[in-house]
Amino acid sequence: MGQSVSERLLAWYRQNARDLPWRRSPAPYAVLVSELMLQQTRVDTVIPYFNRWMERFPTVSALAEAPEQAVLKAWEGLGYYSRARALQRAAKQILAEHGGEIPASRVELERLPGVGPYTAGAIASIAFGQDEAALDGNIRRVLARLVDLALPARSPEGEKALWALARSLLPAGQAGDFNQALMDLGASLCTPRKPACPVCPLAEDCLARQNGTQAERPVRSERQRTPHYIVTAAVIERDDRVMIAQRPADGLLGGMWEFPGGKVRKGESLEACLQREIQEELGAQVKVGTSLGMYKHAFTHFKITLHAFRCRLVEGSEPRPVKASAIRWLRLDELDDYPMGKVDRLISQRLRH
Repeated sequence: MGQSVSERLLAWYRQNARDLPWRRSPAPYAVLVSELMLQQTRVDTVIPYFNRWMERFPTVSALAEAPEQAVLKAWEGLGYYSRARALQRAAKQILAEHGGEIPASRVELERLPGVGPYTAGAIASIAFGQDEAALDGNIRRVLARLVDLALPARSPEGEKALWALARSLLPAGQAGDFNQALMDLGASLCTPRKPACPVCPLAEDCLARQNGTQAERPVRSERQRTPHYIVTAAVIERDDRVMIAQRPADGLLGGMWEFPGGKVRKGESLEACLQREIQEELGAQVKVGTSLGMYKHAFTHFKITLHAFRCRLVEGSEPRPVKASAIRWLRLDELDDYPMGKVDRLISQRLRH
């Protein structure tokens, strides 16, 4: 089956490959950047970010030597900000240990921050022509349907079976195109819902199609209920400025800036939560004023509903970074210069407009 699958798929790819900016000149650095951006993010979303990133940080050394705040600002809106920090750490490691040249071997690639087995395989095959397999969400779906895999695709057993299958199908010397062909097939035809089986180049080989189980493949592991939290945020105003706080580097949205606040405890009012959080985070007391809206957002493992309020400091109370890394008093027209998560950016836009 391997030869048939690879030949059919590569022939289809030659006619239907997506025109993506990192494919036009697949230099190792461009492939590294694109692969980290594409982790858990759609291609259409990534393209403008990739283009701006390559203009701002065109080389490994440019990224390694850039201020972290500039890196986070360039990433703002893509989410999963640990990827941005990992990418910069990888650039520094490449500069220090490899003279600025991205290593070609899978083993060396996996030693870079943010680079796991899939990303290493993709870079090694696409950028360096290595015969290495890759297994992202699209590829996992295509292969699970191809062999009608009854195991949960992300279980240890399912992962082991799919990696073995991916390696067995690799055409020697063409792994980069083959991996990208699988990605494109999953993105365009072998989609999660309503796959276009009649026009799929692998239709004759696909066991899920033969068995009528396309909609049931890949098998998903049982998902746990996603926690939901009620959260508050304080827009503390003084004269013509508002205060923002920098989150600790090692936590969620590390290094980003926010309007300070936190989770509501059981039996606690929104106002009481905000006053407690500001005391704990900034060692200050505030008077809670009018609402600045309610905002909903989903993170990877939980969801929030955030309530923002205008606040004023109690006379004689002066905030300081107790749990925050730093604080700034800014004019509204300065807020765009500081990298923020999605919800805090929405609050800042509301303040400005």
